[in-house]
Amino acid sequence: MNGEPDFLENLRAELSGGRVWLDRAIVLGYAMAAGLFVVALTIASDAAFSLFQKLYATHPWAVLIWTPLVTGAIVWATQRWAPGASGSGIPQVKAAIHPALPPERRSRLVSLRLTVAKIGLTVAGLAAGLSIGREGPSVQVAAGVMHHARRWLSVDTTIDARSLLVAGGAAGIAAAFNAPLAGVVFAIEELSGRLEARSSGLIITAIVLAGLMAVSAFGNLSYFGVIRVPQLGLDIIGPGLLVALAAGGAGGVFSRLMAASLTGAPSYLNGLRARWPVRFAIAGAFLIAVIGLVTGGMTFGAGSEAVKRMLSGEEELKPIYTLLKFIATWLAAWVGVPGGIFAPALTVGAGIGEAVSQLLSSIHGPALVALGMAGFLAAVTQAPLTAFFIVMEMVDGHSMVLSLMACSMLASLVSRMISRPLYETLAEHMVASAIGSAAPVHGREAVGEPDPASPAAPADGPTGDDAPHEPPRIEPTLRPPGMP
Repeated sequence: MNGEPDFLENLRAELSGGRVWLDRAIVLGYAMAAGLFVVALTIASDAAFSLFQKLYATHPWAVLIWTPLVTGAIVWATQRWAPGASGSGIPQVKAAIHPALPPERRSRLVSLRLTVAKIGLTVAGLAAGLSIGREGPSVQVAAGVMHHARRWLSVDTTIDARSLLVAGGAAGIAAAFNAPLAGVVFAIEELSGRLEARSSGLIITAIVLAGLMAVSAFGNLSYFGVIRVPQLGLDIIGPGLLVALAAGGAGGVFSRLMAASLTGAPSYLNGLRARWPVRFAIAGAFLIAVIGLVTGGMTFGAGSEAVKRMLSGEEELKPIYTLLKFIATWLAAWVGVPGGIFAPALTVGAGIGEAVSQLLSSIHGPALVALGMAGFLAAVTQAPLTAFFIVMEMVDGHSMVLSLMACSMLASLVSRMISRPLYETLAEHMVASAIGSAAPVHGREAVGEPDPASPAAPADGPTGDDAPHEPPRIEPTLRPPGMP
């Protein structure tokens, strides 16, 4: 039949392309390296926070000095040597794949040097007891490793920098959460907006190999174990709806607060942050330390252990602690330390679910905790599918598929009525700062002056990994990836 593939001809073409196979081997090697870097970040983060916990257990009042001093040092080092490492890392990857960003500026957002800096600075933040997570940084870490592969590929390769970055970001999520499906969905929903046929194989391969490195190191276990829930019936609809609405509203407020704080929106406090970033960081960290002391240490770190105990029904988190965790996470991000919000957001969401369970005296406590996690994360990121898959894979909650999906979608809908998508807003701000213009972004004016604390300060001339391969280009308008 005319038009059917010729197997022998295609086989000869594949076997004759030696350079193509070398390019593929290079990418596979870098995918494994990306997984190993995420493993290193995980091990170092856990060790650093364990040291902080020992300090807090033996000398609790010492954190009032230790946390501010270490945080001030982190912010000073970040601004001096690695401004692109500040914050979560997901907005940097989104900005790096933005079509309006000149390729020669990309290495200011993702590079192997920033990967190493991100690991060290994130670990230091957890050693300080800050309310940050390692999962968001894992995205920038893995993307920086994958992006470095570009310099070794052939000039005429079909593997472009954008595909490498998307694959790296997806691999980072998959390896950090041991959630491969979430990695695929994250690549589509949060990074690229679509999954192209030519890059789908690269993304899935990177996820598989990076995830294999994580599984080899930690075993094939769910992040939060296996959730035990009774048979769900119609009686969970009311409590589940309340959790979704509460998580959506709280997540929308958090997202809007974060966007206003991190884009340098005009305010007296942001003026102080821009003028004296280290002093601002020390003051913010002192408040975080005070909050930690007031809560008996519950708000220090990512909060993963508290979530595990809530899911197993061993611990109840007081609503005031959930509110203070919300504030501590916002402050940690606002002062400008490298660190993610995924894990703290899951802790806040778990607290919302626990509060509803206590309020209604529901027998579905662990289920409502899981719904709160999915709902709040979906509301903060406005990526409901990613949030749903992350939580489902983290708690092995296949019995709650429909409930988690419905809660994520409703919470995200509520959040969109309150705030613009957080990561998209931050990425657009970084792009506008990088190109040094006030071009309209989605019909709005971008910030006219680059934020002095922005991780995307303009650079002159080609730097980093992609200058030899891609000519500089600046498109006239800023569009999110995937839009025509």
